[in-house]
Amino acid sequence: MFNRLCIIGVGLIGGSMARAARRCGLSRQIVGYGREQDLENLQTAKRLQVIDDYYLNIGQALENTDCVVIAAPVGAMAGILALLKPFWTEKAIYTDVGSTKGSVIAAARQVFGAVPDNLVPAHPIAGAERSGVEAAVDDLFLNKRLIITPMENTRPDALQKIQHFWENLGSLVSIMDVDHHDAILAATSHLPHILAYSLVDMLGRKDEQSEIFKYAAGGFRDFTRIASSDPTMWLDICSANKNQIIPLIQQLKGELDKIEQMLANDDSRQLFETFTYARNARQRFLDQFEGNNVENNNI
Repeated sequence: MFNRLCIIGVGLIGGSMARAARRCGLSRQIVGYGREQDLENLQTAKRLQVIDDYYLNIGQALENTDCVVIAAPVGAMAGILALLKPFWTEKAIYTDVGSTKGSVIAAARQVFGAVPDNLVPAHPIAGAERSGVEAAVDDLFLNKRLIITPMENTRPDALQKIQHFWENLGSLVSIMDVDHHDAILAATSHLPHILAYSLVDMLGRKDEQSEIFKYAAGGFRDFTRIASSDPTMWLDICSANKNQIIPLIQQLKGELDKIEQMLANDDSRQLFETFTYARNARQRFLDQFEGNNVENNNI
């Protein structure tokens, strides 16, 4: 599909994309770009044959490239777009994998004055707690959701190529408005990460922390698993999407206040109804999720 794919940020997501693209034969050549401090990771990526070559010079990395993927933290987006600007060409397609899309659009407008028509924002809803190219796998995106958030001026051919690229990697592609994407991900991903981080932070600071973690059951481990994610990445994500996250935190505070009052008033009926509704709501999610998996397996 592409002659030369350049990945800026060859970590878990960028590396997994490179592995998957190679497995599916979607690019004749795959190269990586990074800074001097990324050299060891880039060398590892080449040694593992995740990429064919790497560059610390952006001009060399972009030479004859027809697709550029920005797989760096969302907080770095404006700086990367500024780096790309002198070499930007209409012949190439540019995309990203960031967890927030409003910040990508804002960065593009900051750098270019308007969003280029060959920039196609995208977000694979996939990941792992480990980071770095050594954590990359070639099936990370298989049967996983991928959201593309095009603008009104996005070139149809650019959108089509990025959509087909992800579909060929095995992703389930949806097209969505930028604000809608950020609102959904704030509720389903960003807020849960904040909850996991805050719970572990609270318990970890208690005097009896060694006893708390010693006797923690599997439920605690499962609920707090995502607190093992990269703090730098999640700082960027939460800062970029704070306008969507803050109202959810306030709403959650209200729900916790209600439960606190139920407990204080020994209102077992209301507490039971709250737990029952939550259990049933989660079961609806599981039924839908498992139904999607069955459909995906039949494709």
